[in-house]
Amino acid sequence: MGHSSADRIVADLRTWIRDAAPGTQLPSSRTLVARYEASPVTVQRAMQTLIGLGLVESRPGAGSFVRGARAARPLNVNWQAGALRSANARTPSLPTALRDITQDAIGLHSGFPAVDLLPDRAVRTALARAARADTAMTRSPVTGLPALQTWFANELAAVTPAGVAAPAPRDVIVVPGTQSGLSSIFRALVGPGQPLIMESPTYWGAILAAAHAGVRTAPVTGDSDGPDPDDLARAFTETGARVFYAQPNFANPTGAQWSPARREQILAVVREHGAFLVEDDWAHDFGIDSTPLPLAAYDDVGHVVYLRSLTKSMSPAVRVGAVIARGPVRDRILADRAAESMYVSGVLQSAALDVVLQPAWRTHLRSLRRQLRERRDLLAHCLAEYAPQAVVDHLPAGGLYLWVRLPDDVELDRLVRDCAGADLLIPDGIEWFPAEPVGNHTRLSYAGADPARFADGVRVLGQALAAQLT
Repeated sequence: MGHSSADRIVADLRTWIRDAAPGTQLPSSRTLVARYEASPVTVQRAMQTLIGLGLVESRPGAGSFVRGARAARPLNVNWQAGALRSANARTPSLPTALRDITQDAIGLHSGFPAVDLLPDRAVRTALARAARADTAMTRSPVTGLPALQTWFANELAAVTPAGVAAPAPRDVIVVPGTQSGLSSIFRALVGPGQPLIMESPTYWGAILAAAHAGVRTAPVTGDSDGPDPDDLARAFTETGARVFYAQPNFANPTGAQWSPARREQILAVVREHGAFLVEDDWAHDFGIDSTPLPLAAYDDVGHVVYLRSLTKSMSPAVRVGAVIARGPVRDRILADRAAESMYVSGVLQSAALDVVLQPAWRTHLRSLRRQLRERRDLLAHCLAEYAPQAVVDHLPAGGLYLWVRLPDDVELDRLVRDCAGADLLIPDGIEWFPAEPVGNHTRLSYAGADPARFADGVRVLGQALAAQLT
């Protein structure tokens, strides 16, 4: 059994290659096996990695050699300026939540939970099993694996009240992450140039999907209990929209959860206007002080189109989610999905199903609730102590983020730059508004960064704010 991993060998050889002249021969595989006490397979994997990185070239019969740098030829892409025409100002080139984190930076901008909040062992084991199953070599049904469709339908049916018809597995369309599901829904239900009503602020991914679908967004206002029903009714009447996108549980970014009374009022408005409500249940697994109850559980006449994701709670690498819709709307969404991606990887579907069927999944979710509470409360405490200029108006009962209000006279661009210069990554909050932003905000994640660095990160934020306000 070898004692060194391929990653360690690659790291050591990259350091050696950096100081070596092009054409220098690398030690033989036999030498590397002995030096690192590694298996021949491990050494071979390390060499393949170095070749893939363009650092080493293999010469059959001679060995492996340090690859010389190629002379860079300037790339002329001036023609693209004319071909692309004007840019869409509402479509960011790279959302803040997807930006990479440097080794020393504190990433309070991240949209995904840290690895230590994920069921690491269960996911790895499930992926290994799925790779050995028949799904690794066959095409999945367009609607998804029947067993996974059944699981999604049963999860929603379990909270459906008596007297309300529960969803059936046929109503489920498995999608490669709910972001692609949103794109299909907006294309299929709204269409280019047509209006779509959204809460404001709301999830940047929905705004991005709407922009790419070419739809026109109309924002509605609300508070910590949810959207204003009167404002929603006016928006339906004024715009002629037939679709309302919302996150009733732990909305991203505000963390708001609709009150029972507000849920009934919003459903009544949607039914009165013969419209669809697209319910994005992104934080279904992230309840802290309350348990999310999907609005779709109370609808059996097809007004609610429900989205449920497993990606954030399971693994960023397992892009699996579901759309649950009833009636002809389901067929219209399915037609768009078939044209967009045809089907979802059977390996990922099998792995996701494997994880959620294990007893350890429920144990993991209970532990996750405790960890998120500790992280949320710690970050809120740090803000109050080290950055009192940044105000949290509403402590969310679930989700992954704090929506932070900043002073009106703060220059957001400068604040983000100053924080980045001190190795703190934060977003400016603008990308969560489908129209003009109302006030200065930032969204801070208590799930992505190391809690031990919360205080250091918030001190940087407090100092950057103080520098502008003094």
